[in-house]
Amino acid sequence: MNGRVLVVAGSDSGGGAGIQADIKVITALGGYAATAITALTAQNTLGVHGVFPVDPSFVAQQMDVVLADIGADCIKTGMLCSAETIASVVRVYEQRARHVPLVVDPVMVAKGGAPLLAADATKLLAHQLIPLAALVTPNLPEAEVLTGRPVKTVDDMGRAADELLELGAAAVLVKGGHLEGDRVVDLLRTADGEEHLYEDERIASQSTHGTGCALASAIAAGIAEGLRLSDAVARARRYVREAIRHAPGLGRGNGPLQHAWRLAFETQAP
Repeated sequence: MNGRVLVVAGSDSGGGAGIQADIKVITALGGYAATAITALTAQNTLGVHGVFPVDPSFVAQQMDVVLADIGADCIKTGMLCSAETIASVVRVYEQRARHVPLVVDPVMVAKGGAPLLAADATKLLAHQLIPLAALVTPNLPEAEVLTGRPVKTVDDMGRAADELLELGAAAVLVKGGHLEGDRVVDLLRTADGEEHLYEDERIASQSTHGTGCALASAIAAGIAEGLRLSDAVARARRYVREAIRHAPGLGRGNGPLQHAWRLAFETQAP
């Protein structure tokens, strides 16, 4: 077993994003996934049709009991729903897991446009959770909300990364999937002054539901395994790109990835 990852995030009934995707990704990369579920969603490839938040005290209890017994080599957060849940996550992390690297995926809006974070929770996310993070992984719309500035170019991504580093995060990966053009550029910057630019040809696909969840969880699995951050990001990007290439083509909207593409290859081998 390569490492233990505790994922604190919402459930996706369609299986393409959220906790379901997180478990698949971490398992596919050889890690062990434990969870603290923050919300249930009624969701498919066409969008989010309902959200049922979990009581923040129960989110905290899930984290408490996992950390007390199984432990974690990395913690990853996704959909946190509310300011109260963020406060609970911060409290448990500071009390039980300050030594554990924290990957914060600042999930705010579903791919279909449904809000996944209460408006009053953004400030708490920025000023209480992000300062604890070993890595923050915003896409361009999330970076715009967190910085209050437009993020439309690679230069804008660099400025956004610097602002998030100033909040206290140890590293920021600004994901450029929303950039226009046929190239996808992601920018990693660290508080130590390290910078890595990852660039690939865009894959033309409707099956991109849960890519942000998958990338952050794949990075968390790498960190839990002991990989250098830049190497964990590079491996995670390769994994997600192949998961898009081999997507099963399910649903009538933004379809899910094929998280088990490696297993599928092995099964088909002569």
